[in-house]
Amino acid sequence: MIEIRNIQKSFNGKQVLKGIDGIFEKRKTNLIIGASGTGKSVLLKNIVGLIEPDEGEILYDNRDFIQTGRKEKKQIRQEIGMLFQGSALFDSMTVEENVLFPLNMMDSDLSPSEKLDRVNFCLERVDLPNVNDKMPSEISGGMKKRVGIARAIVLNPKYLFCDEPNSGLDPLTAILIDQLIGEITEEYDITTVVVTHDMNSVMEIGQKIMFLYKGEKLWEGSHDQIMNTDIEQLNEFIFSNELMRRFRP
Repeated sequence: MIEIRNIQKSFNGKQVLKGIDGIFEKRKTNLIIGASGTGKSVLLKNIVGLIEPDEGEILYDNRDFIQTGRKEKKQIRQEIGMLFQGSALFDSMTVEENVLFPLNMMDSDLSPSEKLDRVNFCLERVDLPNVNDKMPSEISGGMKKRVGIARAIVLNPKYLFCDEPNSGLDPLTAILIDQLIGEITEEYDITTVVVTHDMNSVMEIGQKIMFLYKGEKLWEGSHDQIMNTDIEQLNEFIFSNELMRRFRP
């Protein structure tokens, strides 16, 4: 579980996050949604430690990520897996080398053969066996996302963060990526946080959803509740296209 309390962040005098509270639950896909420029990615960067908030607390299973010492902060970081927008694979590395990278960076105690076994296990889990020697330029966008997921889980993380995991994918592949993220979350007892503006993801895997609007949290609930709210800004976001308007109650 991850808890955030009163997260505030400003850039050049402009407040981007305005006192956001929330709990991201273990074994659930926790979504942060909202239009572009609402603070979703900034909040994610604060939670994972890429940016430090001006005020507030970030607790990983009751461990204060901001105030803790260097050793414990490193330990928490080792428990985090990250799927970046666009996958962010290293073009000069093979698929195997990309997935192996976190194991080498984190001074793993595993032997070279044990590391390779772990890499192969993760690639097989995302349905990519026998692609170890391929370069990122040789695989499709959907396969790159799955390699990114394999890399994100190779350290067996407690916490998984996904930044717009479906960007640039066709609808069918996007659904498969959503399903994979949901399955991995449940199988490995992970606290998963997904930043997205994709309503398909909201309806597919949105077990707990936080809606941001202009740096504030306006609503929180599940995908079963999101279609029936009286929050004007949320309804404008949900029913912004013709297809979703057909499902409006």
